[in-house]
Amino acid sequence: MNTQWFEFTKQIKSYYKKDFVPLHEPTFHGKELEYVTDCIETGWVSSVGAYVTRFEKDLAHFTGVKRAVAVMNGTAALHIALKVAGVQANEEVFMPALTFIATANATSYIGAVPHFVDVSEKTLGIDPKKLEAHILAIGDVKNDKLFNKETGRVIRAVVPMHTFGHPVELEELQLVCEKYHLVLVEDAAESLGSYYKGKHTGGFGKVSAVSFNGNKIITTGGGGAILTDDDELANYAKHITTTAKVPHRWEYEHDEIGYNYRLPNINAALGCAQLEKMPQFIEQKRTLTGFYEELVAPLEGVTLFKEPENTTSNYWLQTLILDDTLERDEVLEFLNDNGVMSRPIWTPMHYLKPFIECPRADLSTIEDLEKKVINIPSTPLKI
Repeated sequence: MNTQWFEFTKQIKSYYKKDFVPLHEPTFHGKELEYVTDCIETGWVSSVGAYVTRFEKDLAHFTGVKRAVAVMNGTAALHIALKVAGVQANEEVFMPALTFIATANATSYIGAVPHFVDVSEKTLGIDPKKLEAHILAIGDVKNDKLFNKETGRVIRAVVPMHTFGHPVELEELQLVCEKYHLVLVEDAAESLGSYYKGKHTGGFGKVSAVSFNGNKIITTGGGGAILTDDDELANYAKHITTTAKVPHRWEYEHDEIGYNYRLPNINAALGCAQLEKMPQFIEQKRTLTGFYEELVAPLEGVTLFKEPENTTSNYWLQTLILDDTLERDEVLEFLNDNGVMSRPIWTPMHYLKPFIECPRADLSTIEDLEKKVINIPSTPLKI
């Protein structure tokens, strides 16, 4: 690597004032300690407490949806989102092969089958045009249902994932879903604080899922939430994530198979404090993007990925796109050896053993991007 790359790592370490810069750390400079201490002192630390209710209300308000249901992690949120959206065992679900494994895992928990489709280079998420072309090639609409002619299974839903916080072309995907009788379920795990044409991600699908893992833009330690504008779906989601227990002063009656997925109050307290700082986090993220834009400019063969047209991204993870003159693993080795933690994009789902036999479209864009995408340190700093 040339001297420009050494200068690149030097400037990043100077920006963060660290000899080793992690990829993404949680940032606590609000009322986190105050709220968590309140939970401990009052004894309300588990899955019942005022902070759970407050966090759900604050989150719904922030994202512009009617209801939010807090759960223990983003994978659980997506599992329940798919279930309440009507996805059933032995049905197929369109999703990008370029995603974190949770998207495919959550689908599999239901007994449904991931069906992998390609992405757009301009969003890194599902390409609506390619999706429709694939549907025309393998799909057959009968009785208001889309069938896969090759497998005979119903294709029930589309799950776009907003990669690194960058919104996909949601309106175009909505049109595809309406045309082919598909349910839109957003995997908004990475996109809290991101907007498509002025509307928050997670508000376009029938139901959506958000993550608050320790590396997300805000964290509850571990946690997630289901978002929806449908009160009935929200009530059902809350019921089955609390073991499907029928409310009663003392009886233990459960009316169906449920899940012990509720977010503890102590985690929700952390989330309340973090959510209060979201405007600052977004501002800090966008400042960081400006810093990287200047820093990347002299590097040959490198482009900083920027938010797609018609979107406002949270820039959860800063992303470099390499051209064919650079070897991804050589760049990763250099950055990590020089104190700048960096990682590649996820291994595409169709390469992984559990999903290698799943149906798929042409995935040439994903297979090309896997060789080119690198994430670099993205922790927001106080301005």
